[in-house]
Amino acid sequence: MKNKSSKKQGNGHNMLQESRAMSQTPTSNKSANRQTTHAEQQAPVFTIQRIYLKNSSFDAPSSPAVFQENLKTELDMQVQMSNSKLSEGVHEAVLKVTVNGKSADKIIFTIEVLQAGIFTIQNFEPDQLNAILGGTCPNLLFPYAREAISDLVSRATLPLLYLTPINFDAVYTQSIQKKKLEETTTVAQQ
Repeated sequence: MKNKSSKKQGNGHNMLQESRAMSQTPTSNKSANRQTTHAEQQAPVFTIQRIYLKNSSFDAPSSPAVFQENLKTELDMQVQMSNSKLSEGVHEAVLKVTVNGKSADKIIFTIEVLQAGIFTIQNFEPDQLNAILGGTCPNLLFPYAREAISDLVSRATLPLLYLTPINFDAVYTQSIQKKKLEETTTVAQQ
């Protein structure tokens, strides 16, 4: 029994020494915390604050006649991306998707959805920031826009609509390459 109690006393004594040692070095810990905080401030940050439906519209100019016909619908989809800086490091990205459903010479429906998001994007180089706004943000917004469009078509009791996914990173990269090629061609012509 004596051995057990002496061990307990020894452990308590060691813990007291460790506690004193820790209390004697607060400045080195504060210095390390300041360095970590400064490093964290410089680290790139990308977060989603909010994704929301900014606007939507549905027009079925040929209804109710289209409901009584067996029409084969051809789709025409157009996509536009825009963004704006709301404050330092905070951006709004807006994906505009317009879908026209046509059959022969009739417009069956026109849908326009503006799907938006507010993103915190900090400590990125300008090229990286542009790639995030032009590729990453629309990749995040498009599934929501597709869902909103499908919902509108379903509520209109039209045949289900499936919009294929778009790789906005690839589209952005292609647009940058095209722009560089055009600039090179323009410089070569001068």
